[in-house]
Parts: sequence; C-alpha cells; structure tokens
Amino acid sequence: MSEQVEPVIDHGAVDEDRYDTHGGFPRVVEAEPGPRFGPFVEAMRTLQDLAVAVDCPDEVYGQALTRARELIDLLEPYRAPERVGPAGRAPRLPGRGSLLMPPWQTVAAGPEGVRMRGEFRRFHLGGNGAVHGGVLPLLFDDLFGSLVHYAGRPISRTAFLHVNYRKVTPLTTPLEVEGSIDRVEGRKTFVSARLRDESETILADCEGLMVQLLPWQP
Repeated sequence: MSEQVEPVIDHGAVDEDRYDTHGGFPRVVEAEPGPRFGPFVEAMRTLQDLAVAVDCPDEVYGQALTRARELIDLLEPYRAPERVGPAGRAPRLPGRGSLLMPPWQTVAAGPEGVRMRGEFRRFHLGGNGAVHGGVLPLLFDDLFGSLVHYAGRPISRTAFLHVNYRKVTPLTTPLEVEGSIDRVEGRKTFVSARLRDESETILADCEGLMVQLLPWQP
C-alpha cells in the first residue's frame, strides 16, 4: 500500500488564465473529497488485487458476487459526469484517486520535470512476477501529461509514445519514474522519462511527443 506523501510542487510556469483557450478541453478543477474517499479507493484497489489473485470455492464467488451487486446498488444513484466525481482529480492521493492509474504519487513537479514514486500491485501482473508490459506505457503517458502541465505548455494530446523495456519490472517493489521536456518545436513538445528501481537500475525508458490542441480540438 502506497503511503501519502507531501509533494514538492512548483506552479511557477502554470498559467491558469489561459487554460481554457487551448482546444475544446474544459477546465479540470482539483477535487476536495472527504476523508473517507482515499481509504475507499485503497479498499477498491485491494479488491482488484484479490479479484485477479484468489482461487476459492464457487460458493465463495457467489457470496462475493452478491456483495458486489449490493455495492453497485449502493453507489449507482451517485454516478456523476466527468469532472464532477473526485476520481482523477485528487492529486494528493495515489493515482490521483483513479483506479485506472497505477497508485503512484507525484513527489516533485515543476518546469524542470516531474518525479513519481510507487509500486505495481498484483492487479498489474503480466506473468512470472513481472508487471504487464502494457501497464508501463500508461504510467509514462500519465507522467507526460503532468510534464506538459507543470512546464506551462498548452493543453496537449499524446501523438507518439515509444517504450524501451530494459529489464523486467517487478511487482510490489518501490520504484521511481522521472521525466523531462527535451525540446519544444511550435505546437510539439518532445518528452522523455526513465523508470528506475532503488538501486538506480533503469527498468524502462520512454520517449514521446505531445502536440498542442488546436482551438476546435477536444
């Protein structure tokens, strides 16, 4: 389980006044959920881990199914549109409170780059103790979005992303990923990032291209 940390954030390059002027991307406001939201998301992550890990009698699956349906019935009346629910808008929580994102936390961010720490869980297993290869592009892509934001660049979408898998990425192991902007050419922001373990061994690296949205683009 990832512990909540107090990140070091430099907002100096971020111009919130021009946020709405780039593309058709609406303003996303940071959520302020109540104190039970974080533990709720963590419990749901544990359920995801168990869902892909357990081998239990069919009777137990049936009991779990009943309880899952009860939970669905409890939460369904509160289904909210994008940018209303807190998931994905709680940057102080692992994965910003979104179950889609790996439960990593930003520990430092600013115009010079972004650094995140975390672990991959059983839910991210690909096979033989290794993280599924498809999870790493998700981590890098999320990092690149943060890079563009904290560098004060306009709202952009991912146009290109290439991952080099250097070594097997293990589960339940403290890791760190850090990225930076390599260069800017008009609407194009070229970015790169590196995933390391605690011994500073590079497990994977990535290069990408983020392209500024035009006024009419969503």
